[in-house]
Amino acid sequence: MKLRITWLLVLACVLIAAAVLFWPQDHQTGEGPPSSGAPQTDPVARGRDLVTLGNCEGCHTVRGGQRFAGGRSIPTPFGTFFAPNITQNTRYGIGRWSADDFWSALHNGYAPGRKLLYPTFPYTNFTRISRTDADAMFAYLKTVPAVAAANREHQLKFPFNQRWLLAVWRGLFFTPGVYEPDTQHDAAWNRGAYLVQGVAHCSACHESRNALGAVKSKDNPSGGLVLSWYAPSLSNSAEAGVQTWSETDIVRLLRTGLVTDGAGGHQGFTFGPMAEVVYESLQHADEADLRAIAVYLKSFPDIAPPSRQIRPTVAPSDVPVVMSLGQQLYADNCARCHGERGEGRSIVAPSLAGSRVLSMDSSIDAIRIVLYGGYAPGTGSNPKPFGMPPFYPTLTSEQIASVLTYIRGSWGNEASAISPDEVEENMTGPLW
Repeated sequence: MKLRITWLLVLACVLIAAAVLFWPQDHQTGEGPPSSGAPQTDPVARGRDLVTLGNCEGCHTVRGGQRFAGGRSIPTPFGTFFAPNITQNTRYGIGRWSADDFWSALHNGYAPGRKLLYPTFPYTNFTRISRTDADAMFAYLKTVPAVAAANREHQLKFPFNQRWLLAVWRGLFFTPGVYEPDTQHDAAWNRGAYLVQGVAHCSACHESRNALGAVKSKDNPSGGLVLSWYAPSLSNSAEAGVQTWSETDIVRLLRTGLVTDGAGGHQGFTFGPMAEVVYESLQHADEADLRAIAVYLKSFPDIAPPSRQIRPTVAPSDVPVVMSLGQQLYADNCARCHGERGEGRSIVAPSLAGSRVLSMDSSIDAIRIVLYGGYAPGTGSNPKPFGMPPFYPTLTSEQIASVLTYIRGSWGNEASAISPDEVEENMTGPLW
């Protein structure tokens, strides 16, 4: 017992020493962003565009609540975070903040008083934003009306509720620094890289993370788990990579959330959290910015995910029986919209034959779509999208597993079978 206490004291001393060593210092360099395709002289208008592209309202607005007033929950493996109020309220919001305070939050990851921020606020991406753009974003947020909505305390597990430990985390995983243009590429590519890496913070969802929640893209460029969904890899054309797509189709997917007749026969549609990003953010983005993002995304190397042995969740001898049951369930519940052979019905229902979401190793998104259904994002080109109903009220876990096993093993799809246990594991609600 005494030995255990001694080791705990030693560990505590090491962590405290590390926290002191890594306690954040100011990093102020932040000029020279890549030029936009349509520069604006009005900082408020420019800030509005950047705040929209960053989908700040999406996280900082509780459903049905007032814009930017905070309160939206963000579940993670470490506990539940609650987005703060960023309106101009002087008590609960950022009404007393200066432009320097806002810059430090985005760039250095701490609030006034050097309060360390948890990286659920993606300052690890926002640090790449230039000071000029940060000031423009702050200028826009200054126009947001004050809302007297108190902030909620995060509900975190121990030791993650010890905020001072963030100093150690930052020392290990975070270095502030604005985006530096790559002279080997043109202005459009650099603009796209600046937006994807910084303002749009795509890697916050689309990259895998280690046990402490830090992105580990250098040694594993696979997709990431976010809000109980799988955000597929942007570096793998078998998942969400668009290396073979035209720039026009990439822009169309980002702006509308749906491509059913892309060049080369490809198709794509957004669902889950990404559909919300299209609805609240990307459909309103500047055309030149979306095209720059397309240029950058298209340039990604096509990297297959690390090979891993997938242990069958359904006994091989049981698969024929499961497939037979799934075929009948598909005919009764799915064929009317998706076609007898999964060919789809244009914008009504996407094709299931050769579908990337159904062919991925990860079955999470396929399961959740059948469980909770959902709509494509309502956009200017598709203002009244067709939707898929949730099937968890009418089908059992065994039936959902069977129909998905059938779909994932038919019409060119060659994915593994799904067990009822996998379906049960994903019954966590449609969104956060």
